[in-house]
Amino acid sequence: MAEPTGRAGEAASAGEGAGFELPLLLFAGFRTIIDELHRELAESGHPDVRPAYGFALQAIGRDGATASEIGRRLGVSKQAAGKTVDRLEGLGYVERVDDPQDGRRKLVRVTPRGVDVLVRSAEGFDRLHTEWSRVLGADRLRALESDLRAMAPAGAFRLDAAAWFNG
Repeated sequence: MAEPTGRAGEAASAGEGAGFELPLLLFAGFRTIIDELHRELAESGHPDVRPAYGFALQAIGRDGATASEIGRRLGVSKQAAGKTVDRLEGLGYVERVDDPQDGRRKLVRVTPRGVDVLVRSAEGFDRLHTEWSRVLGADRLRALESDLRAMAPAGAFRLDAAAWFNG
């Protein structure tokens, strides 16, 4: 990669980050964590899981949801949500069942295989957090997390991130 030039190069050589670097560094950290988690999931029997599937499984929740509800939670159309549900169903992570509240609707529920990938994901995120703490130091990681919480707006933890990336 070429060295930054102009103001960006001056800022970088002075120990200051250029403005465009912050989102790239944040995204690189995110990708590092997600890519490592998915390597672990593949090794533990979940080779077909994609990052967007995690958002979809969270949108389905413990009690299940209809395709329309999943779409709203993910910020995508009912049809797009349905395609994701089709993929998850084909991989054995979810199932469609009659809605006990309304027999005309289908409810999407997470299967035991889906629960397994969610549990393994949570354990993987904990392991990666521990690794970051080891490398950066516990105090620095806590400060980083605190600083990011201070800068992120209320409600920043949203499930529609995958749709946001797809524009």
